Amino acid sequence: MNVMITGATGMVGEAVLLECLQDASIEQVLVVTRKPTGRQHPKLHEVLLADFADPTPVERELRGYDACFFCLGVSSVGMKEPEYTRLTYDLTLGFARTLARLNPHMTFCYVSGAGTDSSEKGRQMWARVKGRTENELLRLPFRAAYMFRPGFLKATPGQQNVLPMYKYIAWLYPVLRRFTPGWVSTLTELGQAMINVTRRGYAKPVLEVKDIVQAAQAR
Repeated sequence: MNVMITGATGMVGEAVLLECLQDASIEQVLVVTRKPTGRQHPKLHEVLLADFADPTPVERELRGYDACFFCLGVSSVGMKEPEYTRLTYDLTLGFARTLARLNPHMTFCYVSGAGTDSSEKGRQMWARVKGRTENELLRLPFRAAYMFRPGFLKATPGQQNVLPMYKYIAWLYPVLRRFTPGWVSTLTELGQAMINVTRRGYAKPVLEVKDIVQAAQAR
């Protein structure tokens, strides 16, 4: 497979990139990014894109890929709904619509979050916006689209981009995995799940944490 990744300079995207580089079934990895990752690998190719809502300048580079692992995202903390909508819904759909036109055979995997509101009517602003984004992505003419809703994530060893707070709360992972397994997974599992659903599909388009863990084991 040839796969494309966004958000590779963030915690989730970097972990997914590491899994793709290690997977023998993946021949080429294109990272579309605002800034270089600093990584070197025979499989890896990078394209710089300033505005993901308008990928027109790099369209030629985006053709011929079997999957897009869309890991680009921002926190809603301190944002009002119009701004968060622009940086989440508008940006994601602008990029995805271009990919659907260029690669209709593609599988699109979107990293959302546990608690996303598919009804688009709940009280939490971020959950409504994420739900709207998911719903629109599922309507696009891709070969398949999957929405991933991770909860608490354990970082992959060797990662460079880890949120500062994880240095203080990483010790919670084994406790949460034991007592609340439906809420925690590893970033390794998330990356493996994306690769596996692209290769084999999955029974439903929205994957909660338990689905992510299950899909990661489907070897």
